[in-house]
Amino acid sequence: MARRVVSRRDLRREAEAAEALGKEETSSSSTSTKTKAKSTKKTTTRKTRTKKAAKEVRKKMYWGVFDQTLKQIELFEFNEKENAQAKAEELSATKKSLYFVKPVKKEIEE
Repeated sequence: MARRVVSRRDLRREAEAAEALGKEETSSSSTSTKTKAKSTKKTTTRKTRTKKAAKEVRKKMYWGVFDQTLKQIELFEFNEKENAQAKAEELSATKKSLYFVKPVKKEIEE
């Protein structure tokens, strides 16, 4: 079954009217004790923590010759892509499985 759509404005008007009636009925002394209790609470502020900067790791690009099981067979420098492709074609021709060239990034140790 469909419900009636709730009007937020009407609910707000009712809440404000109820607050106005409640304020008139209560004495001023009870409200002053409430404000004192609220003012004694201290607000805690969170300390901002600085994140540690990630270590910059330098990497170098190579061309790797891989078989179908992603086992690295040989590694070539980045500027020797033609040699890597030739090696992959040579291995594919001589053996039954397929070999391919894929870029590999390795960290530079300093």
